Amino acid sequence: MRIRANGIDVRCEVSGSGPCVMFAHSLGSDLSIWDEQVSALAGSHTVLRYDLRGHGGTDAPDGPYDFGMLTADALGLLDMLGIERASFVGISLGGMIGQHLALAAPGRIERLALASTASRYPQAAGALFQERAESVLAHGLEPLVAPTLERWFTPSFHAAHPETVARIGGLIRATKPAGYAGCCLAIRGMNTKARLPEIRCPTLVIAGREDAGTPSIMGEEIARTIPGARFERIDGAAHLCNIEQAAAFNRLLVGFLE
Repeated sequence: MRIRANGIDVRCEVSGSGPCVMFAHSLGSDLSIWDEQVSALAGSHTVLRYDLRGHGGTDAPDGPYDFGMLTADALGLLDMLGIERASFVGISLGGMIGQHLALAAPGRIERLALASTASRYPQAAGALFQERAESVLAHGLEPLVAPTLERWFTPSFHAAHPETVARIGGLIRATKPAGYAGCCLAIRGMNTKARLPEIRCPTLVIAGREDAGTPSIMGEEIARTIPGARFERIDGAAHLCNIEQAAAFNRLLVGFLE
């Protein structure tokens, strides 16, 4: 379904019943990357997943976007659905939104799970996201598909599950250039490091051991900085660890939420 929130139409899906868990996906994908997690949680939770601004079935206004805007999208969706409090699970860009949510609206976030994400990037990486935004607006998403998939999954997963890799490649291709570029410009300025000690909700940080784009040390830094946070590293996984090692990811997540 599509719901009007923060001035845009947001595509979302709601499954199951029980305490609400909200899921936010990575740059260049959509809510379908959480299929395995919905299967694991819908028997005990209300699972809310949505397409980020500029992705999937959600509107893609011209950018740039910023994290104030992306956070307001999530809060607006909760408001429109009448959900006062939810646990929040975000991977990559979704995890960055999760950090901002927990800081901006601590009373709304029950528990926080952050996967394959960072609290800040070096200046050179920020410049890279600027270049990527410009490239996508000029040339579209196709030139990014192969290198992105190389970062997102290990070589062994590529070999064993080509159909899954191809499906995720289709999500990248389907992302609207304005939306992808707008989110790149938000990521360019990502830096919550100094404020992470303000996050007080129970927090789980997960990283894939073989994630080259967002090395697990970035997740360790987040977990060290948020009071009481727990860090878990998943073997045999690169960036999209929730897909590549879904069983291990789900064990950690279900245990944390329940």
